[in-house]
Amino acid sequence: MTVPRQAVHVDSPTERRNPRTTDIDQLTTLEILRAINAEDRLVPDAVAAALPALSTAVDLAVESLRGGHRVHYVGAGTSGRLAMLDAAELPPTYNVPSDWFVVHHAGGATALRSAVENAEDDDEAGASDLAREAERGDFVLGLTASGRTPYVLGALRAAHRLGARTALMVNNPLSTRSIDVDVMITVDTGAEAIAGSTRMKAGTAQKQVLTAFSTAVMIKLGRTYSNLMVSVRANNAKLRGRTVRILREATGLGQQECSDALTKARGDLKVALVHLLSGVDTRRAAAALTDTNGHVRRALATLSAKAV
Repeated sequence: MTVPRQAVHVDSPTERRNPRTTDIDQLTTLEILRAINAEDRLVPDAVAAALPALSTAVDLAVESLRGGHRVHYVGAGTSGRLAMLDAAELPPTYNVPSDWFVVHHAGGATALRSAVENAEDDDEAGASDLAREAERGDFVLGLTASGRTPYVLGALRAAHRLGARTALMVNNPLSTRSIDVDVMITVDTGAEAIAGSTRMKAGTAQKQVLTAFSTAVMIKLGRTYSNLMVSVRANNAKLRGRTVRILREATGLGQQECSDALTKARGDLKVALVHLLSGVDTRRAAAALTDTNGHVRRALATLSAKAV
């Protein structure tokens, strides 16, 4: 096992003692919670400062997925678990293929539930995992609070050699100087309420970044219309009820009309939506969606242009 040069002697702010919480063990229960909450309230501003870089990462991921490639998340410990949570929620929420987002977690599936000794220190394992599953054209997002996790950095180097585009999200601004990635997303959350406990502010920041990242990717790929989840397919009674409600929200039409449209569209909410909003039959609505890669607004604009 080799340790990359980026992983050595990096003083991470997350490891330092927080001067605002040195007496936290002497506080009342409510005061403890207020102290933790005060630190948590610093996270959104730290994430906001990183949005320009995150925007670039989103566009690279969209480009990869549109080209028939995949997005990979790489993490260890809390970072890997948060990445797994984010990826797991995308297929049921946006009806995307389960292999669009692939998670590589140091130590594998076992480490999702309990710590695997030295797994995050193995840069060769990270490189091997990516070399086995990634390819040119993919997008790889690494997550590490310290910016020095060998497993993550090894994976990113391997991804770069394969010709994938890469990004790294860190909570340590001091770690960014020697890491070669296409996009560096630095979210400086500072010292934790409990020194070194990066499941706190650093983890909260990573959750916010991942949720914003994947949601923005889904929006850019046309998996929503306005702020509605229109990629849901009505394959059971519960989802049929949800899709009818979404159609009513999007069109302003009544229950029966939306239900009938969904039946005509064979349960495809997007086809029903384009049919109702444009007035064309479901066959033409489906064709317009196919021509625009499933993007409702673009399908509507195409139909509108043809009608002129």
